[in-house]
Amino acid sequence: MARTGAFTRRAALSAAGGALAPSAPRAQEPYPTRPVTIVVPWAPGGSTDILARAVAEPLLRSLGQPVVVENRSGASGNVGSAAVARARPDGHTLLFGSMSTHAMNGALFRDMPFDGAEDFTAVSLLAYVLNTMVVHPSVPANTVAEFIAHARANPGKVAYASAGAGSTNHLCAAMFARVTGVEMVHVPYRGGAPAVLDTVAGQTQLLFSAGTQTLGHVRDGRLKLLGVTEGRRSRLLPEVPTVAETVPGYEMAVWYGALGPKDMPRGLVARLNAEINRALLLPEVRDKMAGIGVEVANETPEAFAAVLRADAEKWGKVIRELGITMSDA
Repeated sequence: MARTGAFTRRAALSAAGGALAPSAPRAQEPYPTRPVTIVVPWAPGGSTDILARAVAEPLLRSLGQPVVVENRSGASGNVGSAAVARARPDGHTLLFGSMSTHAMNGALFRDMPFDGAEDFTAVSLLAYVLNTMVVHPSVPANTVAEFIAHARANPGKVAYASAGAGSTNHLCAAMFARVTGVEMVHVPYRGGAPAVLDTVAGQTQLLFSAGTQTLGHVRDGRLKLLGVTEGRRSRLLPEVPTVAETVPGYEMAVWYGALGPKDMPRGLVARLNAEINRALLLPEVRDKMAGIGVEVANETPEAFAAVLRADAEKWGKVIRELGITMSDA
């Protein structure tokens, strides 16, 4: 109860401060006064890293200060995210995080260094990652319905790969198995790349994974694409059905978002949101991300905050119901 009371007081003070912002000295401070750091809580080369570097260049031009992308990986994104949570809320340290770090890790890890929703300021919903359901060509199924029939006829004989216990790959497949009633074997790997490679090699038969990792293999005929996991068909692949068209209610929409430390001034958040959204809509940024299966977004801070809180509640509940923890690997 003490924690709740403390939060309420801080929230009230923050709201009061917002109301007085026009005359508060802090609101008159210039921004930025030094380089802006975008922390990516994963190793270089991934889609979040590519997105951060694509946005950094136009931000440099609009903000007038260097924008540095810093990769701080570890603990499924918790290390870099925690560093941003502890930073000053002055807009000079931002995080390009994801649904997994902010809506899932809280239910997966026993000791979290931050609260994904409460300890950050939602700045901008950056993009949605095209998430695919693919199978090895040896699987006698070309649609989601055919795959379900095959898996039901072969209980315990279909193996699905994941990037590890609690990963989006794992949750997608575990949720799919639960709602369809099929019995499959989970094969966790240490990362997405080996999970993809073993599915391509036929060691595992099913994989739910970002299009950034699967679509090249689909084009080359090494994997078959059965569907996408978002709630609606993707503008990037409009001819590909959603899994929900066969399994009503099934959805996994993987997003990336820009966040800052808690209690960032409203005016600063509004400016950063406008600058980031403007960068995302540049043709060179939008086209580059579309080329790797990432669909850029354009939302207000309030809309992103609503998505963040709704997904944290949704996926926390799903993870607890499935009984998945990071000790399951």
